[in-house]
Amino acid sequence: QAQLVESGGGSVLPGGSLRLSCHFSSYTDRKFNMAWFRQAPGKEREGVASIEMNDYVHPYANVVKGRFTVSRGNTKNTLHLQMNNLKPEYTRLYYCAASEYEGTMSLRAAVPLLTIWGQGTRAAVSS
Repeated sequence: QAQLVESGGGSVLPGGSLRLSCHFSSYTDRKFNMAWFRQAPGKEREGVASIEMNDYVHPYANVVKGRFTVSRGNTKNTLHLQMNNLKPEYTRLYYCAASEYEGTMSLRAAVPLLTIWGQGTRAAVSS
């Protein structure tokens, strides 16, 4: 059974950094299209970054552009999200997700294609 587990969340001061990680235990050796989403209490989940099977990174969400960087780890289907210069409004639960779809998956088109989700890891930014 495929499983996603996020880690790396925590509490930081404004301007600080966090590096989130996602380990995907899948049923196959191939890479997957993957993405990072985030959600505040009472709000809809929003996409922040997506990366394709061939490691192409689609444009980031405008609210995180220049601050977040998505990358694959050294092992297959390990994903990272480097978050720099964090602001209090970035306090969210951050989710990693994977898609079995093997075509192009932009961030805007990702939601209906993402079928495997982790439980989330919380990032809190406050002084």
